[in-house]
Amino acid sequence: MEQLTLIAPCHFGLEAVLKKEILSLGYEIIKVEDGKVTFCGGWDAVCRSNIFLRTAERILIRIGSFQAASFDQLFEETKSLPWEDFIPENGKFWVAKATSVKSRLFSAPDIQSIVKKAIVERLKQSYHLDWFPENGADFPLRLTIIKDEVTIGLDTSGAALHRRGYRQATVKAPIEETLAAALILLTPWKKDRILVDPFCGSGTFPIEAALIGANIAPGMNRSFTSEEWDHLIPRKCWYEAIDEAESNIIRDPSLADSMDIQGYDISNNAIRAAMENARLAEVDHLIHFQQRPVSQLSHRKKYGFIITNPPYGQRLSDGQDMPALYREIGEVFSQLDSWSWYLITAFDQAERYIGRKADKNRKIYNGMIKTYFYQYMGPRPPKGKGKAGSQNTEKEEREQKDS
Repeated sequence: MEQLTLIAPCHFGLEAVLKKEILSLGYEIIKVEDGKVTFCGGWDAVCRSNIFLRTAERILIRIGSFQAASFDQLFEETKSLPWEDFIPENGKFWVAKATSVKSRLFSAPDIQSIVKKAIVERLKQSYHLDWFPENGADFPLRLTIIKDEVTIGLDTSGAALHRRGYRQATVKAPIEETLAAALILLTPWKKDRILVDPFCGSGTFPIEAALIGANIAPGMNRSFTSEEWDHLIPRKCWYEAIDEAESNIIRDPSLADSMDIQGYDISNNAIRAAMENARLAEVDHLIHFQQRPVSQLSHRKKYGFIITNPPYGQRLSDGQDMPALYREIGEVFSQLDSWSWYLITAFDQAERYIGRKADKNRKIYNGMIKTYFYQYMGPRPPKGKGKAGSQNTEKEEREQKDS
């Protein structure tokens, strides 16, 4: 099978999580860089990585990389790439996004226009045409220039992979599904451990946890641009990937009893949105949502997990003060003294007002916003505690230290 070089962009700071996911699918890692992981695989890897990866933003096929310090060089190097191997004569192609960092070429519109012209010239020679109808499948391109090094990728995903298809109802400033999944995977949480999000908003953390717990692939209920590339990807590849995803789902009726995932929010509108989104994701039977302020957070069981995205900055409601809110978080969470807490926030003084220094603090970029993932590790549960305190294996200890 033909080997492709694939690029999976992700949130800055979460490359290790994505690398682990790709390795678990059986693909070889070529390179890990800030905000992306490059790996290799056949056309089946395009299908499987789109359907299975929880933390990638999209999957690109690298068409080529080269140095370009002038627009003439950009044109000629782009034209030299084998575009006819990917784009048919009726394909609709365009540069969906161009990004330039510390490079002599920095005008995105000019870069997009020149790359498009270069591809047209190449395809004119290949197909012996002077005009292209572009009435076929879509072939969006993404281009980055970093220190004059150009990389051009063909976007196989279309809509970003955080668009799982279930979040139809939303609230202000929701956390992206890919980011929520990555943060859960950074913790040693397992499906037999309690998980609570006291600021659940539209339900992203609880829903992503339920998808992980039930082993439901995140891309099962959406479409991808490359599904229309019949000349490149056999339909069999898509069918086999979907069949694999279906066979992996845990459908045991007892799962709802063994999983304890809860989402709370002070807003009734948020709870309604979360419940609707969980229904669309087909995990509503695995999650308990309830309107409840953080001040009323309590739980009779031990050794649970809090994974949450508290309000900060513009997300605070009128009259609500960040220091006061984070003091309240510290006071309430500290009552759950056997629990582990994980908070992502852009508020850089969170530790000060929570009243306790985090065991770990990981910087993660949520778009252009620098956020902090504060990790407060609770004690390990005794062995043999069952659901309330499942066995903490040596592997879990390592994961806690590494996260």
